This record gives sequence, structure tokens and C-alpha cells, in this order.
Amino acid sequence: MESHFGNDKTHTPEACKASVSAVRDALYVLNGKWKLPLIVSLSNGGMRFNDIQRSLDGITPKILSKELRELELNEFVTRKVFATTPVTIVYELTPYSRSLDSVVNELRNWGMQHRERIVNSMRKQSAA
Repeated sequence: MESHFGNDKTHTPEACKASVSAVRDALYVLNGKWKLPLIVSLSNGGMRFNDIQRSLDGITPKILSKELRELELNEFVTRKVFATTPVTIVYELTPYSRSLDSVVNELRNWGMQHRERIVNSMRKQSAA
């Protein structure tokens, strides 16, 4: 029997439990509505706090600070402090964050397809 998610030919309770645990681990690290958009925002290079906040329309400074701290703890983001007056702090993606490239690309593609599907569905309903 082929699993719906993946190419496994064996679908045992143990394999299912391991898959669920792996997805839960990933979601634990990337939870919330801001972490992946924050990573995407930093994908073009380092940014200062206020620039990041402007790029993520609607995020509060408190939440942004929390998300940056958590991404730093999970080794996706580095915080670089420069001894300027005033002090300059730049946030950058780590090389490890590249491990999310395929995930982000798949989510972007799926998101575009989903939006198109919903928009088309709404057009059909309003035309009826």
C-alpha cells in the first residue's frame, strides 16, 4: 500500500508515528504565521530590525523580536552587532537556513495554486 505522503510502500503504525513526529518537530520549530515569511524576507540579504518589520506588514515589534530570537536559537538566523554610533544590528540567514529552500519553494508554489483555485471558485459562484 502506498502512503499518501511519500513513496513508502510499507505503511506500518511505527512508520506513521515516525512521520507524524517528524512533521510535529518541523512545525514546532517553524510554528506561527511569521517564521517562514520572516525567513523569506531575509532571503535577499541581511536586514535591520525596522526594515524587517516594514517588509512584514502587520507584525508588531514584540512579536518580531520573539520570532527573531527563536529563529536564532534554532540556527536559522544570526544577529550581527556593529560598533557604530548608534549601534547597528543586522539579522542574516545562516547557511543552515538553506535547508528550508525546497520547503519554502513548495509552499510558495502551493500557495499560488491555492489562491488561484479559490479566486476561480469565487468567480464561478458570483457568476452563477
